[in-house]
Amino acid sequence: MNIWQRMTAAPGRRPSTEQRRNLRIIVVEGIPATIIANLLGGPILTAYLLYLGASSAEVGLVMALPPLANLVQIMVAYYMQRFDNRRLLLFYFGSSHRLLWVATGFIPFVVADSYQIGVFIVLYALSFIMASSSGVFWSSLVADIVPSLVRGRYFGIRNMILWAAASLSLIIGGQILESMKEGTGFVVLYAISAVCMVWNAVELWRYPNPPFQKSGETGKAGLFLKPLRDRAYIKATLFISLFILIQNIVVPLFSYVMLDVMKISYMQVTAITSVQMIVMMISYYYWGNLNARFATKTLMLWCLPIIGAACVLWAGLELLPALLVLTLVHILLGIGLGGYNLLAFNFMIGDTPKADRPMYVAMFSALTGITGFIGPLIGGMIYKKLETWPLWVASYGVSTAAGVLLLVLALLLGPVILKAPRRNADAMEGQQPLG
Repeated sequence: MNIWQRMTAAPGRRPSTEQRRNLRIIVVEGIPATIIANLLGGPILTAYLLYLGASSAEVGLVMALPPLANLVQIMVAYYMQRFDNRRLLLFYFGSSHRLLWVATGFIPFVVADSYQIGVFIVLYALSFIMASSSGVFWSSLVADIVPSLVRGRYFGIRNMILWAAASLSLIIGGQILESMKEGTGFVVLYAISAVCMVWNAVELWRYPNPPFQKSGETGKAGLFLKPLRDRAYIKATLFISLFILIQNIVVPLFSYVMLDVMKISYMQVTAITSVQMIVMMISYYYWGNLNARFATKTLMLWCLPIIGAACVLWAGLELLPALLVLTLVHILLGIGLGGYNLLAFNFMIGDTPKADRPMYVAMFSALTGITGFIGPLIGGMIYKKLETWPLWVASYGVSTAAGVLLLVLALLLGPVILKAPRRNADAMEGQQPLG
């Protein structure tokens, strides 16, 4: 049995040729998208912003833009009810997202120094508005394409493959920046990303376009309010949003702390981040298998404390070598975020009714996006205020304090909010199993 058959294996059934082809497209399309995200995002994004002359507050603002852009998903989910060709709109928004992001590479050559950060913020914001819009169509499509019986296993293995590409990309990107002059290194990274942008657009066009089952709600208010009336869904979503608010005060700024506060080299930062990605890559496989046996909300209770523990572990800088502590932090973070990323997506497409799924996904993304936006802004302002404080406060004090709050939320409030997960909505969809 090859890897594509293993990804879709269900007891006593074999995936059809068309199903294997469609599932393969979803994996292959994700590879160039992942390469771009890691050559232009993460610690390399922080490095590029510092190269352009950004302050900690400006870095925090940029890190906050992607989750804020998720607010647009509510309107996209409403208006998508008027269209049948989800593939075309996915292609348009997904390609535009990466085109705008790659366009930020021209800023040092065509924009005056005093305007570079402002122009970057505008292009980056527009890019992630497009990304959030495409996300509505992508999640709706893949929920219909990937059979419910194998979603946990399939996305676990898919994410493992993509994070292998992510780890390799980040290592290569760090080596390029370390071995070349800073400006030349960024030119090479953006050139590679431009090639991947074209590759990704080709793969997006190859997506299937299954029939779109639209919501039975006829009124605008009913469509918007339906997720809000679902008590189990909205309680879980608000809890996760609060967790993300505290998490995003520190986690998106880990690279900033390592690069600008602790003065660790590009190569060391990208190597540490690559360790996190390798761990995430492996953890996706195991979280996916666990999700085939345990409810999504139950597994959330397992992964969220790991993220909190990763933040608390920064306190180890007081006693142990910095590189050792930072490596351990990112190992734990990789395990925790690997679980969260997989489970949050499966919660959106697995614990929601099929016909109203776009609005459920949009509401989840909007609420978590608001808190995800506020978190890095608060973090950026905090680190700006700490420039005159003792070094340990910025190095590990903020991260440790946030970690303690995350552990309190995950261990005390989490079991109350996420208890007794309801029956998976997939069972209500009437989806046909494989074969």
